[in-house]
Amino acid sequence: MKNKNTIIKSSVFGLLLCGLLMYFFISNKSANYSDITILNSNCPPGFMLNENNECVSKNFYQQYDSPNNKGVGGLQTGLPKVRDGFTPQEIDLGRYLFFDPVLSGDGTMSCATCHVPDKGFSDGLATSIGKNNKKLDRGAPTLWNVGYLNRLFWDGRATSLEEQLEGPLFSEVEMANTPENLLSTLNNIDNYRQLFAEAYPERGKKEAIKLNEVFTALAAFQSSLVSLNSRYDRYAHGFHEALNSKEIEGMNVFRSFVARCAECHTPPLFTNQQLAVIGTPEPDGLPLDPGAEIPFNDKTLRGAFKVPSLRNIEKTAPYMHSGKFATLREAVQFYTDGRGHAVPDNENLIIHWHIWEPQLSDYEMDRLVDFLKTLTDESFTPKIPEKLPSGLKVSI
Repeated sequence: MKNKNTIIKSSVFGLLLCGLLMYFFISNKSANYSDITILNSNCPPGFMLNENNECVSKNFYQQYDSPNNKGVGGLQTGLPKVRDGFTPQEIDLGRYLFFDPVLSGDGTMSCATCHVPDKGFSDGLATSIGKNNKKLDRGAPTLWNVGYLNRLFWDGRATSLEEQLEGPLFSEVEMANTPENLLSTLNNIDNYRQLFAEAYPERGKKEAIKLNEVFTALAAFQSSLVSLNSRYDRYAHGFHEALNSKEIEGMNVFRSFVARCAECHTPPLFTNQQLAVIGTPEPDGLPLDPGAEIPFNDKTLRGAFKVPSLRNIEKTAPYMHSGKFATLREAVQFYTDGRGHAVPDNENLIIHWHIWEPQLSDYEMDRLVDFLKTLTDESFTPKIPEKLPSGLKVSI
C-alpha cells in the first residue's frame, strides 16, 4: 500500500513537474515571440480609416475652403493638402523606425535623437549634435504638421519627406549610414523582416526590405504628427472662452498691419511656406549662414530660410536656425528692433519687405508672447515604443 501511494505521489509529482516545465517552456516561447511586434491596425488620432485600409486626415479646418496662402488668413481658414492615405501598418512601422537607433551607421542615433517628442519634436539645442558629438550648423526644426509642408530643411532644399529623410540618414556628420548598410542591417533582423511584410503585404513575405519602403514608412509616421487642437484652434472654431483677454490682445497684435506677423506666419499652419531673408544674427563668432543661397544657387536668397511654423513654438526654444534667441521674448524683440539692424557690415542682404520697424511697446511684445503660447497642442503625441524590433534601446 505504501509502495502504491508512493507510486501515485510520484506520478502526481511527475505530472506537476511536467506541467511546470511545459508552463515555463510556453512562457519562454511566448516571451521570445512577443519580441516580434504586431503592427497597429488602427489609425492615429486625427485620421479615420477608410474602406481601403487608408488613414485619411479629419479635422475642423476641412469645413473651411478659403486658402491659407493669401493675405493674413482669417481665423476660419482652410489648410493646404496634407500627406495622408497611408495604412495604419505603414504609420506604425514608421513609428518603430523613427525611434530605433539601428537606422544610424553605428547604432547610436535615431530620428528621435534630434526630434524629441516632449521638446516639440526638436531637441532643445541651439544647433543639433551629430556623429561623434559633432556640433552641427543648424537646429532641428519641429516635425509637428510636417505632412502639410512643401519645403523641408531650414534652407528649403527638399520638397518631400522622402527626399528630406535621405539627408540625415546618409550624412557623414549626422546618422552616417549608407543605403547599402541600412538595408543589410534591417534585412538581417527577423523582426523587421516580418513587420515590413505585414506593412507591405502585396509583396512576398520572403522578399528583402527595400529602401523606398523604409522612406515611405518614415514619411507615413511623420505625416501623422498633427497638432491642430490648441486653445487658439478652439477659439478659431468659435469657442471664444478658450483665450483670455490678454491672449486675444496678443492675437490682435499678431494679425495687425503694424506687427505683420501673420503675413509670413499665416494661420492655420502659422507659416506661408516661403523662404525669407530676415537678417537674424548668427551666434557670436560665427560667419553668416548663406541659407537658401547654396541649394538654389541664387544670390538673392543669401541668408534666406524657410518661414517656420509657430505651432508648439513654446516647446522648441531656442529660436532661429542657429538658436540665437533663448526665449520667445528675445525673438519678438528682434523683429521690433528694426529692419536689417543685425546684418553684418560686410553683407548686403535683400531683407524681406515684411520686415520693417513696428516699434512695438513692451506691453505689446508681452501680449504677443502670451498669444504664441496658445498655439501649444501635444494631445496627439505618439507613444514611444517600450522596446524596438532591433533589440536596441530607444535613443532620445
